[in-house]
Amino acid sequence: MNIAVILAGGVGSRLDSSHPKQFFKVAGKTVIEHTIEIFERNVLINEIAVVINPAYLTTIEEIVLKNGWRKVRKILKGGAERYHSSMAAIEAYTGLRGVNLIFHDAVRPLITDRIINDTIHMLDTYNAVDVAVPAVDTIISVNGDFIDAIPDRNKLRRGQTPQGFKLETIREAYRYALQDPAFKSTDDCGVVLRYLPDERIYVVRGEESNMKLTYKEDSYLLDKLFQLHSFSLQEQENAFSKLKNKVLVIFGGSYGIGAEMAEIAQKYGAKVHCFSRSMNGVDIASLEDVRKSLQHVAAEEERIDYVVNTAALLIREPLNNMTYADVCNVINVNYLGMVNVALESFPYLKDSKGALLFYTSSSYTRGRAFYSLYSSTKAAVVNFVQAISQEWESNGIRVNCINPERTKTPMRVKNFGIEDDSTLLKAETVATESLKTLLSDFTGQVIDVKLNK
Repeated sequence: MNIAVILAGGVGSRLDSSHPKQFFKVAGKTVIEHTIEIFERNVLINEIAVVINPAYLTTIEEIVLKNGWRKVRKILKGGAERYHSSMAAIEAYTGLRGVNLIFHDAVRPLITDRIINDTIHMLDTYNAVDVAVPAVDTIISVNGDFIDAIPDRNKLRRGQTPQGFKLETIREAYRYALQDPAFKSTDDCGVVLRYLPDERIYVVRGEESNMKLTYKEDSYLLDKLFQLHSFSLQEQENAFSKLKNKVLVIFGGSYGIGAEMAEIAQKYGAKVHCFSRSMNGVDIASLEDVRKSLQHVAAEEERIDYVVNTAALLIREPLNNMTYADVCNVINVNYLGMVNVALESFPYLKDSKGALLFYTSSSYTRGRAFYSLYSSTKAAVVNFVQAISQEWESNGIRVNCINPERTKTPMRVKNFGIEDDSTLLKAETVATESLKTLLSDFTGQVIDVKLNK
């Protein structure tokens, strides 16, 4: 019997957050939700126990119920030290025979089935199994401020989790450890190594992406790593099949990314409705235009599942050269239009538990000459998406934005003329990633779409 023990007793002070790091949101879910979900789906895992700080017992109970996990059978109280959490699980299962305990940090949400499976398979041969990756940097040993040794890097590894044990083995190691007045908290394999020195500990190859959320900066890297776990072609086909009979509204769908999205979605059986100034006279800067468009779709289809706004306006001129009418037009389309689409979409997406998608630009991170209004309004898109994704999360609405590199669209051709196609993303590529995002659990994310060179 293989039991995953999710260690979530920490308070995450180094993350500089008001909540423990396991409850930090990334890619639409808390970190611990991502972690438990992987073990819940793994075919070799029979049961899951979560060890939690007692102050958050109710929180984890609510998360388990919300997700409907079937394998989570125990929620245990952790202690002040990490080893107290391990001991809580060991004691909870003492007396059972043929049990493997697979200890895993709740804040390593990118653990893979391959690592879990390798760990479990090696427990057929060994009583203790660790997971580690090679040390890529030179490690130095110091005495005060001076080097006193440089170990051979080829023999060094960086430890990760999970760590797997036969129940009897880890229980015996802790029995000796707790009798030692000099015992200091360490990882579970360290306890076995010190107190059962004759026990061989096998090391499974880990993965660099199996990172631990420790510092605030780690959250940005986790965001991007989740995005890089993209669909395989088969998974994409399976995911896109879920578009059948879904109702998709695209503002700005007459050409470019919006038109490509419409074509792909219709191929998979979605009911797509496109609106734009050139196609049917719909101006997203007009709240009334947006309202009537959505009302029309809702009356015809009786629901709206996804709303996408690809409409944007780029006037590539110095600010002083622009007419005031052009200034107002850019702001009204790029910013006010986005707000209009969000406000009017809310009641429909609340009913369908749907998704809203906007577009930023790679220029949003730094204003440049000739882009003062465009790049600043695109920076506002990111801030707006991040804010309302939090406001609307309790309503079941997911809100994200796509950040494509330079993409060949009619708007770009109008402003830049003829460019080498090999230096530009295809609109179809961005459209495909956009549909993947609509179908994902992500919310509040900036999804980068880059040119593969």
